[in-house]
Amino acid sequence: MALLEVRDLQTHFRTPDGVNRAVDGVTFHVEAGETLAVVGESGCGKSTLARIITMIDAPSSGELLIDGQPIDIARHGLSKELRRKVQIIFQNPYGSLNPRQKIGDVLAEPLLLNTSLSAAERRERALQMLIKVGLGPEHFNRYPHMFSGGQRQRIAIARALMLNPSLLVLDEPVSALDLSVQAQILNLLADLQDEFGLTYVFISHDLSVVRYIADEVIVMYFGEVVERGSRDAVFSNPQHPYTQTLFAATPQTSIDSIKARLARKAELAGS
Repeated sequence: MALLEVRDLQTHFRTPDGVNRAVDGVTFHVEAGETLAVVGESGCGKSTLARIITMIDAPSSGELLIDGQPIDIARHGLSKELRRKVQIIFQNPYGSLNPRQKIGDVLAEPLLLNTSLSAAERRERALQMLIKVGLGPEHFNRYPHMFSGGQRQRIAIARALMLNPSLLVLDEPVSALDLSVQAQILNLLADLQDEFGLTYVFISHDLSVVRYIADEVIVMYFGEVVERGSRDAVFSNPQHPYTQTLFAATPQTSIDSIKARLARKAELAGS
């Protein structure tokens, strides 16, 4: 059974010029432990789709199933159990962190709202998660403005994992970062996926990132899925004219070369 299944999903918005079909008949599924990348230009419906999958917004029509369970937040609302299963990580980590909260409180807050853990237990779990994402206890009482962009994204990832979700939706999670930091965050996401058995829906316009992290790829164009397949199939032999044009127009940066450069730098620093 697929962890996530979307059937003929549609989201339409009325505008002064008519109807905007932001998501128009999208169908796909994601198996547990896999990464599905959603690719397309700005305005193609990627972020609207992310908001539906994470149950922030309800679709106009269609079906959303998680673990085989139909989800209808418009009629039945959103239970704590469902909220724990699915989390989202946004493009701008600073915008998603409360600047007045210390990082320890940022991480502990989901546990405070959704569990019966004691303050000591919440603190211990928050400290453990900081270490999981490559930070340390010394960061626990600092504020978001005291961190770099890459560190803030690590904090956002840690917060998303506090409730042990099954599915993470990552909406352009590395596009605001330098290339070398992108590679570090992608490595971290790969390690966390292996450790926790996570399933990812990874939304991006950066094809080099998608080529590195994805198992399956769907390409969106004006709200529709125009191509879907394995990463290797889509990249080696794109079928739809839009996919071909998108690939031809996008500069290709090798994430593998960045990783190799970082590894060499680490070796030199340790020698």
